[in-house]
Amino acid sequence: MNFQQLRIIRETVRQNFNLTEAANALFTSQSGVSKHIKDLEDELGIELFVRRGKRLTGLTEPGKELAEIVERMLMDARNIKRLAEQFSNRDEGRLTIATTHTQARYMLPQIVARFKKEFPKVHLVLLQANPSEIVTLLNRGEADVGIATEALENVPGLATFPYYSWHHGIIVPEDHPLATLSQPSLEQIAEYPIITYHEGYTGRSSIDRTFAKAGVVPDVVMAALDADVIKSYVELGLGIGIIASMAVSPGKDMGLKLIPGDHLFPRNTTLIAVRRGHYLRGYAYRFIEYCSGELQEPLVKAAMASGKELEIE
Repeated sequence: MNFQQLRIIRETVRQNFNLTEAANALFTSQSGVSKHIKDLEDELGIELFVRRGKRLTGLTEPGKELAEIVERMLMDARNIKRLAEQFSNRDEGRLTIATTHTQARYMLPQIVARFKKEFPKVHLVLLQANPSEIVTLLNRGEADVGIATEALENVPGLATFPYYSWHHGIIVPEDHPLATLSQPSLEQIAEYPIITYHEGYTGRSSIDRTFAKAGVVPDVVMAALDADVIKSYVELGLGIGIIASMAVSPGKDMGLKLIPGDHLFPRNTTLIAVRRGHYLRGYAYRFIEYCSGELQEPLVKAAMASGKELEIE
């Protein structure tokens, strides 16, 4: 048994049992992948994959258990390297943050600037992704920290921490009829075409639930992945927008008015997530602490080890 065999087992599962794709991901040949799998099965005396002819279609029962062990072993191997790097090059390395456009654009710039000033030799990577992709990046060890409002909560294997809370607001052109109302009702909002986030982004699910609970059917004429696009089409007069309030800047978004939506929409909480068992370098804990002063290293480590979600008032 060797690490290449373990990597092949993991990548074959990740590539939905497509040996060609697994070979491409590992920069090797399909025949080599097949041979490694067969050699490992012969060594262990069990079949790991369900086969249909020459194709792999799934994992056998022992294969499922082995896949979990393989994932832990490869994670621990990475952790050993990270541990050595932590003590040999304490303030050098790489930190990968996976987050959505809204967080990267409106909440993280000052955090990133502070981090880069403190750790100039750390290569900081911001990966913009949708919430479900962030979960995948964390689970695969391709991101150290994930930040999003959707999808991160109650995911097995992830420890999540509250970052900050926010509400949706309504944006309209300054001369729009709603601009004169301080607290428009859902019924009044629904009289106009609505532009808001795509499903699965930035609290869209809570917007939908709010309208459904009130028995109001909104005319959502356009859905976008980020607030900048929503604002652009509101400026063109194609509808009113429902976006995260922090995505509106009075000094920059000239011609638009933000109407607070606290009286209509529930509070949303953006979360910080890390993978349990994933070794974080010291500077990763500093980044999390810069996001929220309450999330200090001992507290985050304890939550990661306990298997319980952290609750902060």
